[in-house]
Amino acid sequence: MAALRALVGVKRVIDYAVKVRVRPGGGVVTDGVKHSMNPFCEIALEEAVRLRERGLLQEIVVVSCGPQQCQETIRTALAMGADRGLHVEIPAPQYESLGPFQVAKILAALAKKEGVSLVLLGKQAIDDDCNQTGQMTAALLDWPQGTFASALTLEGEQLTVEREVDGGLESIRLRLPAVVTADLRLNEPRYATLPNIMKAKKKKIEVLKASDLGVDLSSRLAVQCVEEPPQRQAGVKVETVDDLVGKLK
Repeated sequence: MAALRALVGVKRVIDYAVKVRVRPGGGVVTDGVKHSMNPFCEIALEEAVRLRERGLLQEIVVVSCGPQQCQETIRTALAMGADRGLHVEIPAPQYESLGPFQVAKILAALAKKEGVSLVLLGKQAIDDDCNQTGQMTAALLDWPQGTFASALTLEGEQLTVEREVDGGLESIRLRLPAVVTADLRLNEPRYATLPNIMKAKKKKIEVLKASDLGVDLSSRLAVQCVEEPPQRQAGVKVETVDDLVGKLK
């Protein structure tokens, strides 16, 4: 059996411990705010590292899409145990309108380019909470998918994913290549050690553009209008539920 390789997506987001401030014109304040790797991406990366430590993966390639600052996130991933880092550089103004579909197209193109057998992603990012990128990536690649994985078992080219559902636990079996998204209970990510952090600073990160992968990043969504909600007039009584029910009797 050929050695397996994994592609792991790592997103740079505002740190989960930071209190987010809203800008007057819309959006959130990002200047001078601490950023870190998306927690669910950390879990996906940790699972890939554990699979490699068990001799089930040969190489882990991490990728992050966005401006120059994303390289900090990639170096954190390298310090945690990834082998190579890819940075798909996207200017900040264009990055603000980047959606899950555009990211999925990039990941699908890289999966084909790198010849990986497994794509591991966090189930969602804590900034937009879209929970769409993994599913869209699997659809574009026409690969089987296991979402919200709380346990993962790899035997040869058979992948068993255990996931939590409303009625309890569900186990599904996939044949590689496949896309898997990590849930919170899959594992507990390790801390990067100081020696590994120093080694990661010396590693070269390959920088690409979406055009190098033949990916069009133009958005299919458009904001038609944004309006303030109507102001409530002073002194106007708002009807209670009891008032409304009384009218129906």
